[in-house]
Amino acid sequence: MALRALLARQIRRPFLEPGGARPAVLPAPQDRRLLPPGSVCFDVHADVTVMMIGGIASLLVQMLHPEALAGVWDFSNFRRDLGGRLRRTAAFIAVTTFGAREEAEAAIARVRRVHAAVRGWLPDGTPYRADEPSTLAFVGAVEALSFLKAWRRYREPWMTRRRQDRYVAEVGEVTRRLGGWPVPDTRAQAEALVEAARPRLVVDARTREVCRILLSAPPPAPALAPIQRLLTQAAIDLLPPWARALHGLPVAAPAPVVRASAAGLGAMARWALTARPAGSA
Repeated sequence: MALRALLARQIRRPFLEPGGARPAVLPAPQDRRLLPPGSVCFDVHADVTVMMIGGIASLLVQMLHPEALAGVWDFSNFRRDLGGRLRRTAAFIAVTTFGAREEAEAAIARVRRVHAAVRGWLPDGTPYRADEPSTLAFVGAVEALSFLKAWRRYREPWMTRRRQDRYVAEVGEVTRRLGGWPVPDTRAQAEALVEAARPRLVVDARTREVCRILLSAPPPAPALAPIQRLLTQAAIDLLPPWARALHGLPVAAPAPVVRASAAGLGAMARWALTARPAGSA
């Protein structure tokens, strides 16, 4: 039981408020959340391994979009505090999924205010802005497809197409509230949106630098380094072949080995997180 509790503490640590006193997001009853009771997001977004693998894969695809990358490059502090940036992104997903409706709406309003101030020029002189509806729609579609693919690979390979479409539509509700358009309501629509954007996706010196920082980030604790390497390899394995080719990213081990190892890691994380926190009744 000591090992189980130790693992649970290590897994929960990145999702705590600064100081580690309590979770950054406290789950609300389902009827008080932004999304309706029984939402597929409640299942998918509760699996920490799925979300970490899908999240890394999502970032690797999103950074191929010049406008999406430019806002991060010009305005983010990712070079100095990548961990903080990723925690804030995770907290936003958590609060819009599990938080009370008013908390989710406040988080969305904060992000919209930040986006409104993010604007500049691409290296070729093309103007960009973070609140461009089509860029937001691309980012949201990539996020939905990445998390969905990770969930299907590691938790629900038999997931019906109807349930997949429900998930994409639920993620789309947040994208729509952020100002994205056109927002896909089905997996097929999300895939078509990303496919239509492919001619504009590129890898340049800035993409390679952001990719290097993401994939070489130090783990939260030295003991977690092997786990972080496995999650990274599982994320690269999850990428669409065209995205992996653009990045020039090889998978260090055969896909069956990576997938079996990541599945085992996910099972271990779920086992650890079912333990009651120390001192609970």
